[in-house]
Amino acid sequence: MLKPHSLRAHLTDATPELKRDPDKLTIFVTNGRIVAAAAASLSFVYRYTLKLVVLDYSSHADAIFVPMLAWLRTNQVEIFENPDLREKSIRFEAEYLNKETMDLSIELDLTERVIVKPGPDPTSKETAKRYDVTHAVEPPHVGIVQEAQHVEVYFEGEQLASWDFPATEF
Repeated sequence: MLKPHSLRAHLTDATPELKRDPDKLTIFVTNGRIVAAAAASLSFVYRYTLKLVVLDYSSHADAIFVPMLAWLRTNQVEIFENPDLREKSIRFEAEYLNKETMDLSIELDLTERVIVKPGPDPTSKETAKRYDVTHAVEPPHVGIVQEAQHVEVYFEGEQLASWDFPATEF
């Protein structure tokens, strides 16, 4: 699974508090499933809930949610396009520890397509039973920026987050 690492890197890079203390962000994968069809290949889809827990967080919650939504627009866009998924695929809870800090827990329903193909020459002894595995990139969608860009997020004049999105290659 590649998306948990990708989202962690994005949030850590985008959010000043997580950049200073990346150990405040813990990630769990729960409710994992493998969905495979009776097709000729062994390709499959990971389906799981990604649980992000930000501990003792003192910045504004928007500093986490806005970069996370931007990441999802590129890496799990069907959450925004499908009305049923839109209503249930992003969940959160917050525990206010005192007037300055909170523990923030976020759950995201994610998928990852994995393509499994036989090696270059499945009849030769060297590559018999060999499989090449790749993770499919998300398909491009209308309205998704494909050029490199720098993004900054402000709330009441204070910068909450910033990040760079590389150009998307398709």
